[in-house]
Amino acid sequence: MELPKFKYHSDPLKSGSIIESDKVCVCCGESRGYIYGGLPYSEEELEDSICPWCIANGEAHKKFDADFTDYDGIGGYGDWDDIAPEIKEEITFRTPGFTGWQQDQWWTHCNDGANYLGCAGFKEIEEYGLELEMYLKQESTKTYNLKDGQWESFFKALDADGSPTAYIFKCIHCGKHGGYIDFD
Repeated sequence: MELPKFKYHSDPLKSGSIIESDKVCVCCGESRGYIYGGLPYSEEELEDSICPWCIANGEAHKKFDADFTDYDGIGGYGDWDDIAPEIKEEITFRTPGFTGWQQDQWWTHCNDGANYLGCAGFKEIEEYGLELEMYLKQESTKTYNLKDGQWESFFKALDADGSPTAYIFKCIHCGKHGGYIDFD
């Protein structure tokens, strides 16, 4: 069975947000082979219990008032490009989110939400290239008040499966990579 398409999270299997599972979805009552692996924002306990189809069609949001990303975190709480409310709603209500160390954020660029690619460490960021490394350096230096010489050790400590980690996105218009770094 093919997963629904998500404009702002094109490969939720690769990122780990959607996992293979034979669990029955609490929203539609079906077992379709996949389930959302995160914990939605909701008054209900919904961890590992909603299928991607109920996220994509908005039924999980309608039925449980479930959000999959913090609405205010889209655009980095005002630090990145501002986007239209309907785009924020698509990301919040109908796109699988991801689990971060602190409060999740969703990178925006070209006045739109970006495509979430996944977590990255030092090695993965080097594979993306120098432009992403320089962007993360600029953001991290500002956010964490890094002094001269601290970036290199901070950067080399990045771990896709640990802390600190980088959350990587790609602009759906111009192709630029961006994101942010967070730790426990």
